[in-house]
Order: sequence, then structure tokens, then C-alpha cells
Amino acid sequence: MDTKQLQSVWAKKYQVVPKQLEKVKKISAVATAFNTNIDAVVKISGKQLKKLLERHKISETELQNIKLTSFREPKDALIAIVKCFSRGIAEEWTTADISVYEWLKQEIGYDRLQMGGQGGIIANAMALLGIKKVITHTNSHPELQAKQFLDLDNLLAFDVNGQLKKAAAIARNEPPMIHWIIEFDKGDNFSLGDKTFVCPKSNRFIATYDPLNMNLAVNQHFKTYLNSHKVSYLLLSGFHPLLKENNGLKLIKDIVPVIKKWQKANPKMIVHLEVASTQDKAIRKAIIDDIAPISQSIGLNERETLDLLNVLGKKALSQKIEKEMTASNLFEALLFLKNRLKTPRIQLHMFGLYMTLQDSSFPRSADDNLKGMMTASVVASSKAAKGALIHSKDVTTTLGQSVSEVGLKELTALAEKLKAPELIKTGICTVGDYTLSATPTILVEKPKTLVGMGDTISSVSLIGGR
Repeated sequence: MDTKQLQSVWAKKYQVVPKQLEKVKKISAVATAFNTNIDAVVKISGKQLKKLLERHKISETELQNIKLTSFREPKDALIAIVKCFSRGIAEEWTTADISVYEWLKQEIGYDRLQMGGQGGIIANAMALLGIKKVITHTNSHPELQAKQFLDLDNLLAFDVNGQLKKAAAIARNEPPMIHWIIEFDKGDNFSLGDKTFVCPKSNRFIATYDPLNMNLAVNQHFKTYLNSHKVSYLLLSGFHPLLKENNGLKLIKDIVPVIKKWQKANPKMIVHLEVASTQDKAIRKAIIDDIAPISQSIGLNERETLDLLNVLGKKALSQKIEKEMTASNLFEALLFLKNRLKTPRIQLHMFGLYMTLQDSSFPRSADDNLKGMMTASVVASSKAAKGALIHSKDVTTTLGQSVSEVGLKELTALAEKLKAPELIKTGICTVGDYTLSATPTILVEKPKTLVGMGDTISSVSLIGGR
């Protein structure tokens, strides 16, 4: 079949999305934890970046083969931006140094404020999809944070007295936690010395100074609530800002019995872990060793996949994927992680294609997961097209658009690799003891935002699979 014919096949499959969105509205309760903050978003051009590099006397030599993965001093943010800009990749660096925060405020500034943190972003998305009750964890909830929550009656958090109230109406007397999201566009470029840097893919760099989330501060009212109330899903993240040198390993060890207690009180609850970009390798390994085993589902992107491979000693496979970022190569990583982590369900979202590998015992079928991923594709691409999802009608903005040619190309190559031709048209095949669901996705040529895309994809894929 040619591309147009395959797009027609998938267009028919995508017609299930409105029905899935109606099913989502029947979910009684979902909880999101742990990180909620405020994102200061700024779009930076190659021209602006060049001026900043020259002003701070960063040489062309410092920008060759960048190995840096964390801050040594504030202006390292510029080296990080160039690293992500020139490779079209996304990274998040954390710091406990307030001078980095002050430097970013002074030198970079921001265009707008919006909801930040996987927990907060997912909470907004879940509430907009009409889940009856979304309980979100906030360790800082001043009025400025409240303004980033959608003004919805089903989106709830705890006030200073421990009362569950509409998140948008809460104003606790606490300092705001602000992260910088520095975005750049595909095709943009700048020259420094004899070298020209070209951005191959629109993406972003995140610089985080957030003492509360970096210390995994847990809201005690949220903690108590989940010990005695039923929720269908617990969507977890917020471990990635932790640092080994800042007691991060102990913080992870200490949270495990808390989560297990929630699971004991709610045995049918599905716990999903959003991996996120984790620069501290010791923390990354602790997430794998301590949090993954108590999760039923994991979500990650290409970069986070490489991060896990590197910390698990799969350097050759990681280098292979770095050299050729294809679905076929990434599937090798997905299969390795599935065997290594033993998590019942793992989803990997890449440019143009989503893949989910799961056990037969997972409470949602492979077909459910496929429907969930198609739903996520519509919601995520709608977010990219509009820049933000504010009204319920926004989530289906791109419904009816054709799936991407790049996604179909990747799916076809993966089907050939697995010797499973049925995958191309059905989106489902068997791989050993597991089932694989894969869908080509709707892509937006010029996205207005990329912030929170992975969080939206993972969470909607899971809860939309019904």
C-alpha cells in the first residue's frame, strides 16, 4: 500500500477517538504527583543566542562536542542551550545555586508564564478531558501558581487547612517555584567563529531552580488523602530534579513505602511513572531500581530512553540509536528495558510514532492501548497547534488530519524488522511474550509549543485506553 492508502486506513482507525474521550469522562478520580511549578517560557533565536554568547565571552571551542550535563556556573545555561539547539534535543538541568535563577531572570527573561511540572501539566490535561475528580499535589501553591491551573471545578488541590478545593481558587502563603523553558525552532541558525550551528528540530532546554521539588517536599494533606480515598490512576513524576549530593537517594528510598501504602489502600489503582530528563546518573539509577518496580506503567521519550540505556551499561545500543534515531533501533531499547525493568507496560513516544510494549496481564488490552495512543496523538497535536488547551473543544483541534508520513515510514520499517506485516495496518503484533501497540501520529508542522508534550502523550495514552 502507498502512503495515501495507509493514511486512509489510519484515518478510519482514528475515528474511535471521540468515543474514547467520552469514556474518559467516566473515570471517577485520578491523582497526579509530585512536581507542580510555574514555567517561564521564552523563545530564543539564533541571532539572540549569538549575542548572548559573545557578550559572555563563550568561545566556539567551548561549543564543540559539548559533554556538559549540569551547571558549573550560571552562564553554562548558554552552553546547554547551544547543545540542545544544535542537536534538536530536549534536556533539563537542575541547580541548587540561586545565582543561576538570578542570572536567568536578568539575562534571559521570559515571554509568558504557564503551568509547569509533570504533575501540574498532567492535572490540567486530565481535568480538561472531563475526569470527574483530579487531585493534584502542590508543595507550593501561592496565587501565582493557582493562576496556572485551569479554572475547573473538577481540578482540586489542598488549601492551607487541608481542605480539598478548586486548585485555581487556592492561595497559600508560599513562594512560587519558577522554571525556565527556553525554546528554539527548526531551521534557525547562527555562526560563531568559523562554525555555523543549525537547529535540526524544534525543541527546548529547561533550567530548574526549585528548592521544594529538588527536596521532594510532600504535601501531608495529599499524603493522608491517598491513604483513605480511591483513585483509578496515580500519575507519578518529579524525581528527576533530585541530586545525589542533595540527599536525593534517601528521598527516593523514603518515598517508596509512602507509595506502597497508597497502593495497599487502593489495590486496583494503576501507578504510572513518567521518567523525565534526569541528569544525575545516581538518581536515574535509583528511579530504575526503586520507583520502576512499584509502577505498573512507564512513559519515556527518545532522550530519556538513551539516558536509561547509558546508566544500565548498554553503551553500544545507545550509540547505535544516537547514530540512527529510528523506531527499529528504539524498539531494541524498549524491549531491553521491558525485560530489565519487568514493568507490565512501557510506552516510548518518538517523533511521528508511539510504541507500547506490555504484558498480557496488564489490565488494559493491546487494542485499548492503541486507542489510548491515538487519543493522545490528537490531544497532543492539538496542544502543539493551539499552544495551550484551555477549553474542552480544544483537545480535538487536529482530529481528522492525516497521520504523518514520517510515522508511517517508521511503522513500516519496524514491521519489517519484526517480520510482522500486520503491524502496518492494525497497529498490533506479538513480540515474544509481549504485545506491541504502535501508532503513527499527527504532527504539526509549526508547533506553537513543545512544553509538556511528552507528559500529555504518556498520560492520555494510558487513561484514554479503555
